[in-house]
Amino acid sequence: MPSTLPDGDPVPTDGALPGSALEGLGDRPFGFYVHVPFCVTRCGYCDFNTYTATELRGASREAYADTAIAEIRLARRVLGDVDLPAATVFVGGGTPTLLPAGDLGRILDAIGKEFGLAADAEVTTEANPETVDPGYLAGLREAGFTRMSFGMQSSREHVLAVLDRTHTPGRPQQCVRWAREAGFEHVNLDLIYGAPGESDADWQASLDAVLEAGPDHVSAYALIVEEGTRLAAQVRRGEVAAPDDDAMADRYLAAERTLGAHGLNWYEISNWAADDDARCRHNLLYWTGGDWWGVGPGAHSHVGGTRWWNVKHPAAYAARLAADTTPAHAREVLDADDRRFERVMLELRLADGCPLDLLDDDAVRGAVADGLLVPEAYEAGRAVLTLRGRLLADAVVRDLTP
Repeated sequence: MPSTLPDGDPVPTDGALPGSALEGLGDRPFGFYVHVPFCVTRCGYCDFNTYTATELRGASREAYADTAIAEIRLARRVLGDVDLPAATVFVGGGTPTLLPAGDLGRILDAIGKEFGLAADAEVTTEANPETVDPGYLAGLREAGFTRMSFGMQSSREHVLAVLDRTHTPGRPQQCVRWAREAGFEHVNLDLIYGAPGESDADWQASLDAVLEAGPDHVSAYALIVEEGTRLAAQVRRGEVAAPDDDAMADRYLAAERTLGAHGLNWYEISNWAADDDARCRHNLLYWTGGDWWGVGPGAHSHVGGTRWWNVKHPAAYAARLAADTTPAHAREVLDADDRRFERVMLELRLADGCPLDLLDDDAVRGAVADGLLVPEAYEAGRAVLTLRGRLLADAVVRDLTP
């Protein structure tokens, strides 16, 4: 089942934010994340806030667009009349494409009506390959979506089976072709490496299949065994092996070598793009401290150092909005130390790195000497991870933060 929500401070019933959050609103990039919490089945590794039809208990897919639109209108009231066109919109899940393309379009229209969309707004939706066809993708493009992200995960049938993915090998590549035909210039494929039973050859085959499909963006994530998932129970019972750290490192190196050799360059530890225009600007907004409003059950938001998260179940979420109250479960106001640490943690994952003045001087010099930071970037006043540093990123962040 999905993980539990963190504790936090109570949120006023009208959702009002502290004054500190509203200072400078409009000066920072602003975007929307829209969470669609529905799935046909739950993958064994997934602890996202998703629900199958039998788990909805009082909520429905059919009413979801209207409920999400109600939260968008609430967001407009909370944020006031500041000119705040959305630079990015990202629809994730769950499986957003279980909703009709028209419903996703209505949600996007509501954002446009309440806030406006920047002239060059990036509008992305995730999609499971088995839930779309040429007509559906054409409908999304007509509705104003500019970018597609398909969950490929692997090209090997036995790996897909371990991950409980229901699409057949080859379907994601077909979806990329359909997306191009529908007019999508930017297309991402998601991969997961380190699944039980995956060999070096399996992973290389998946990378080769991605290159054959020709997306301009690839995300590749190490499999994490999350507590409470079916996969965690299988590992605990000894039915499948836990991911191996050395194998994970080898998979990452293979991804960097293969993708880089074909013009897809890393710009964040788990993300590669063909050029600057192909980078996911919505994720960059997260990684560089922008503001965003998260719509949907369990969605998280951040505005001006205040972070909050919504109630998890779709029925509870809908009931709150029907009563004209905030669906927020709790919030926290980050202090200066928290914001500094998060900035280092996120910016250091980027190919642009972070400024040296955020870091401990002695630790930075040691990391350069140990081959974890790029010497030339250090001389220019920034900390940028080397390839070895990327493999050890979490430990490097801890060491560099005073």
